[in-house]
Amino acid sequence: MAEIINLRQARKQKARAEKEARAEQNRIAFGRTKAEKDLTRAERELAQRRIDAHKRDDDEQP
Repeated sequence: MAEIINLRQARKQKARAEKEARAEQNRIAFGRTKAEKDLTRAERELAQRRIDAHKRDDDEQP
């Protein structure tokens, strides 16, 4: 026989689980110190400069 569940409680439990998952994602995205953000930005800029330095200029070909 199937387990009897209270639908109201099941909905609330599902909503709590979704809210907790969203909170975890926000903690990952926004829960960093300013130093960590600055370090990530500096690493990204350095990588972009390295990529730009290795690009070929097609305009100079005859």
